[in-house]
Amino acid sequence: MRMIYDEKLAQAAYLIGCQRTGEAVVIDPERDVDRYIDLAAANGLRIVAAAETHIHADFVSGSRELAERGAKVYVSDEGDADWKYQWLDKKVGGGSYKYHLLKDGDSFRIGNIELRAIHTPGHTPEHIVFLVTDHGANATEPIGMATGDFVFVGDLGRPDLLETAAGQTGAMEPSARRLFKTVKKLGDIPDFVQVWPAHGAGSACGKALGAVPMSTVGYEKRFNPAIRAAVTEQGFVDFILTGQPEPPMYFANMKRDNKVGPPVLGGLPKPARVTVDALRRLDAKAVAVIDTRLWDDFRTGHIAGSLSFPLTKSFNTDAGSMVRDTDDIYLVIEEAQLEEAIRDLIR
Repeated sequence: MRMIYDEKLAQAAYLIGCQRTGEAVVIDPERDVDRYIDLAAANGLRIVAAAETHIHADFVSGSRELAERGAKVYVSDEGDADWKYQWLDKKVGGGSYKYHLLKDGDSFRIGNIELRAIHTPGHTPEHIVFLVTDHGANATEPIGMATGDFVFVGDLGRPDLLETAAGQTGAMEPSARRLFKTVKKLGDIPDFVQVWPAHGAGSACGKALGAVPMSTVGYEKRFNPAIRAAVTEQGFVDFILTGQPEPPMYFANMKRDNKVGPPVLGGLPKPARVTVDALRRLDAKAVAVIDTRLWDDFRTGHIAGSLSFPLTKSFNTDAGSMVRDTDDIYLVIEEAQLEEAIRDLIR
């Protein structure tokens, strides 16, 4: 197992492979999937599957990109009609992707590796986690659990986003009550099972995520404040809904795009170079001009109407919140930073 971590979005994907068959699955991939393909190849693996814990609101999923490359997709079939993946039968060029819809308790294998889905609603209605068991090592119990946005190190996934980000009035309290019931499912999971969360410190998907990348079920039961608050239902609801940060403005659009299916890129975009004179002739009200230079450099002179978003840790959130997803984007950037910015923008 390898964690692939995006420091800017505080997002973790997991590459899990079987050494016997050379096959691998990626859980919760971001959109620039070449990173996972290269990592798999470096370890003698090929990616045959992509799996998702839920319809994400904070990054663009890469499952469709991997499906275009032949991977089979495993996603939740829980929740009502509002929480179904709509792109699975809309393959580019016609037809359907290879996919399997998972209900609570369903499992699938990648070589000797078994992944069993457990329905864990609360953060979202369709949310599932994956219990991972390595039968090649003659294990009869799971080694780890890819928890998505259910359990983080030191926190739980916030249940208010359907209301605060997606605009579903009155959704947060029922979601919090579902999360309370879901927390009780941790009692059925051995304490030694590792917790592999989808986010770390800095993510807006919770209010107090820890900086440690992984944990165990037993440790979180003992020391996770949100889990410890799950004594009475009302006490838990009050705790989990208090103090949640303001969600970024793009969360609603991101969840929509991941449900209907983000456009397939097929690789990293390669933007054309434009001249300074051409940039100056642009109408900054009709397009988005993002200036990635540091603030002091920006102040010395910039294109009228351009946005000052230095290529720092907040770049994704700044651009995602202030630039419409339909805008043409022009970058003022050093060539050495171009690939980093492109990856940030497509995520």
